[in-house]
Amino acid sequence: MKQHNDIYILGIESSCDETAAAVVANGRQILSDVVLSQIDIHRIYGGVVPEIASRNHVEAVDKVVAEALAEAGVTLSDIDAVAVTYGAGLVGALLVGVSYAKGLAQAQGLPLIAVNHIEGHICANYLTYPDLVPPYVCLLTSGGHTAIVNVTDYDGYDVVCSTVDDAVGEAFDKVARVLGLPYPGGPQIDRLAQQGKPLYKFHSVVTSNGNFSYSGLKTAVINLLHNAEQKGNKLDPADVAASFTRAAVDGLVDRLSQEIAHSGAATVAVAGGVGANSYLRARLKEFEQRGLRVCLPKLSLCGDNAAMIASRGYYMFCNGEVADLTLNACPTLKLRGEKPHR
Repeated sequence: MKQHNDIYILGIESSCDETAAAVVANGRQILSDVVLSQIDIHRIYGGVVPEIASRNHVEAVDKVVAEALAEAGVTLSDIDAVAVTYGAGLVGALLVGVSYAKGLAQAQGLPLIAVNHIEGHICANYLTYPDLVPPYVCLLTSGGHTAIVNVTDYDGYDVVCSTVDDAVGEAFDKVARVLGLPYPGGPQIDRLAQQGKPLYKFHSVVTSNGNFSYSGLKTAVINLLHNAEQKGNKLDPADVAASFTRAAVDGLVDRLSQEIAHSGAATVAVAGGVGANSYLRARLKEFEQRGLRVCLPKLSLCGDNAAMIASRGYYMFCNGEVADLTLNACPTLKLRGEKPHR
């Protein structure tokens, strides 16, 4: 039963190919978390088709929200605010969620909270670790963003470094496609890499100025496969996957280690879909041997979900960050505190 001082946030997420809704209490307790994935729909195309994704969001969003409310055992009269992802993501997909949330907020007289999808991923940690409080350092590893972020407060983000081209999740998907693996590529590569050996050495993804670059790594894997094919050699896909995974992840962990040594952080967290990768999670657990606290969100909270959006929305609501009905989708939204690369 809702206590008089509890704050219930309804979160809505539709930035890519998951239509999701969730109810979260006080930013930490998941009362419901409903995710309707379109993976099976897009698999035959080898990736997300934006128009198809948008159409399916339109068909699903009302049903998903209703299911989230029912699962939480609440009605809209129990909800204190509606939080929705307004960027970054596919513009058509985002517009579905934003439009629905605006209509719902207006009809019910509820505050509207505009959530940055990237900040939502970081807040997934609060749902797995209810006692986690800033400051801490977070490794952001999603399909569209890769960065090391010093989380200074619930609304404070200092981006230390980020990718200058492809994100790590995007690189996993592209390499998976080259290897002939089905969509989504990240989990497929993870499983395949566990069967192989890292026989092939690729250059570091850390640039000379301390940022990340995954475009060259992706090209190196493609060239390795093409050169072998031209010579009539057949490479074991598992070995290629293992080699790529090591290169993609080791650079992240090495750069993170440098930042921890520099900042003296006592806690490290991970956020984003690649945070589910088994090799990355194993490497991050190594920091515990140095006396650090390591926060790894539940696997279900690494991918896109609405619970993380509701969690982020809670802290914005408490801070008075309320949007109005002019809210629009912003597909290229950056993390606050992120500076352009020189």
